[in-house]
Amino acid sequence: MRVTRLVDLSVPVDTGTQVYPGDPVFSSHPHATVAADGFHVQAISMGSQTGTHVDAPFHFADDGPRIDQLDLALFTGPAVLLDVRGRAPRTRLTWADLGEPDLAPGTLVLLHTGWSAHYGTPAYFDHPYLDAGAARRLLEAGVRTIGLDAPNLDLTPTDDDPGEGYPVHHLLAAAGGVICENLTNLAAVDFADPFVSLLPLRLTGADGAPVRAVAMELAP
Repeated sequence: MRVTRLVDLSVPVDTGTQVYPGDPVFSSHPHATVAADGFHVQAISMGSQTGTHVDAPFHFADDGPRIDQLDLALFTGPAVLLDVRGRAPRTRLTWADLGEPDLAPGTLVLLHTGWSAHYGTPAYFDHPYLDAGAARRLLEAGVRTIGLDAPNLDLTPTDDDPGEGYPVHHLLAAAGGVICENLTNLAAVDFADPFVSLLPLRLTGADGAPVRAVAMELAP
């Protein structure tokens, strides 16, 4: 396998990183410096769901596997990008919206909503979201990894719209699957059959972890 091109699908992690409402914000300060200590070390504080990240089943299920207990095959493999751009805010993405795709078991499915264009603004939380029925169809096809370029695979609650109780998160957790959120730059994946890596930090016992998400074009 030879990689001929890499596309970064990750948002920057810094003090400007947008987090889910109520989550810990990122902070960083020097712990050691070359001037004082002969080397640089940063002290970093952030949540397990900071930036581009993956959710383990434990995120929504007390008895679900944690991020360090999952098969790494869930985070790497051939991917299919489903183009669902152009939808209105807070739109439900149904099976028909996904194009009723024919998917091989183990395929990573990435939903290209185009909503990363709103990253850093309040509108980012008014994203389209996956319908529970469509999620069931993906699981029936053998998909266990679903990602998107928005902050939540379910509807994000607001004061005016409390949402539906995160049904897709619960479905993926019950199936032992994982979710990747806050992807970006999906439009740059303009080649067929991308191989995607969403490998997380090995945070012992955690509900999720940040990732450096990349799409790779492989030589035939």
